[in-house]
Amino acid sequence: METQVYQAILERRPAQIIPRLKEMLTKPDPALGYLNGELRFWLGWAQEVAGDHAAAQESWRQARSELEPFLNEQPENYSLIGDLALTNMGLGDKAAALALSERAMAAVPIEKDAVDGPLPIEILARVTAQMGEPDRAVAALQKLLSIPYEGPLAVNVLLTPALLQLDPMFDPLRNDPRFQKLAESPAPKL
Repeated sequence: METQVYQAILERRPAQIIPRLKEMLTKPDPALGYLNGELRFWLGWAQEVAGDHAAAQESWRQARSELEPFLNEQPENYSLIGDLALTNMGLGDKAAALALSERAMAAVPIEKDAVDGPLPIEILARVTAQMGEPDRAVAALQKLLSIPYEGPLAVNVLLTPALLQLDPMFDPLRNDPRFQKLAESPAPKL
């Protein structure tokens, strides 16, 4: 489902996916645990891209309230921490979003885990792009584009120059020449 939502967001046509997400979340499956909150984050992102800021804010507030209790049970779950970072980013809570991004990176440092370590770096890139820290965002993106990894969003979709051109989370960086260079560079041969 996340892949379908991400595709709709990349195409900037999320309207068709929003009702499906809402339907899924009317009766969340308790067996999914924190993933229900993650789906609610996706709903908020789709609503934001669709131009419904108020609905997105409400979805993100609900996502945060669903995700936070799991953090006490799973304090080292970098995926959960990343979901909370992105949710707080959507809510405009820069301090919480940055702190959670850094916490996720500390939970799975790239120096100790080359497979999963890049995932929180992508979360940091997204958060800093949205929260007005282009230097940190570009530095994180430069690192990510130089290494192989599996992305944290959708089903292991890693960032590429082509995705940078499409992903609305990076819209605040569009006029930055450093970002433009990254987005126009050829994809690395991994």
